[in-house]
Amino acid sequence: MIRKAVIPAAGLGTRFLPATKSMPKEMLPIIDIPTIQYVVQEAVDSGIEDILIISGKGKRAIEDHFDRNFELEARLEEKEDQAWHTEMRRLADMANIHFVRQKEANGLGDAIYYARHHVGDEPFAVLLGDTIMDSVIPVTQQLMDTFEQYGGSVIAVEEVPADKVDRYGIVGGDTLSDTILELKTLVEKPAVGTAPSNLAIAGRYILTPDIFQTISQTPKGKGGEIQLTDSLLLLLRRENIHAHRIEGQRHDIGNKLDFLKTTVTFALKRKEFSEPFREFLMELLAK
Repeated sequence: MIRKAVIPAAGLGTRFLPATKSMPKEMLPIIDIPTIQYVVQEAVDSGIEDILIISGKGKRAIEDHFDRNFELEARLEEKEDQAWHTEMRRLADMANIHFVRQKEANGLGDAIYYARHHVGDEPFAVLLGDTIMDSVIPVTQQLMDTFEQYGGSVIAVEEVPADKVDRYGIVGGDTLSDTILELKTLVEKPAVGTAPSNLAIAGRYILTPDIFQTISQTPKGKGGEIQLTDSLLLLLRRENIHAHRIEGQRHDIGNKLDFLKTTVTFALKRKEFSEPFREFLMELLAK
């Protein structure tokens, strides 16, 4: 039932300046794979091949990454490097990827509103372009399974420390099972001590097309932007929304410390250099 995915990737990436002055933050590599490639792969692994990326000024590198590069392919053929030639072709053919630009930085809700013509009247997945999920079953697939069971919009959530709830959108509701909640409220970055729970929105959603109407009715919120959390709160008055506790680990590439942690975590999983890299880290820590 979910055939389309939307990946918002229009943020300025100011927390990674000066690197993001000329490079999209979504193209920052985890070792040798750009962040957004992991996100697209998650959608594909969930059975979705129609993907709309919401980009912005200075994001052309994302389009180039998922396009054919005939000169590079020819050079790889000349070198008889079949493995990399095959990988470059796979990258260009992995999904039907479309692009539209968010003309102003008006928040996540506004970015998703740009997808209304592409999505039409279908439910769709949203995967934030600076968040990587490491899971056995793709998190988007987990949400799709919950959507199939309950209907309505579905939001991925994870537990966060109670003293850090002011960094996230937080949900509150009634527990239906170990992994599912029926939502009663959503709050964008609540003050510590006022949050309805410690369950934070984790960068993955299944949304019904009714979200576009509520976005159009949403006033600017925190940061002077149209917050998706505020739009979902309006949507909650019209339809049931469920939260799904994700099975897996979320990696937020939007800040430097988590970016470093993610790089180390993924490096230790790579067979070609996991052991020497582990030895290096141990030697470094011993000093």
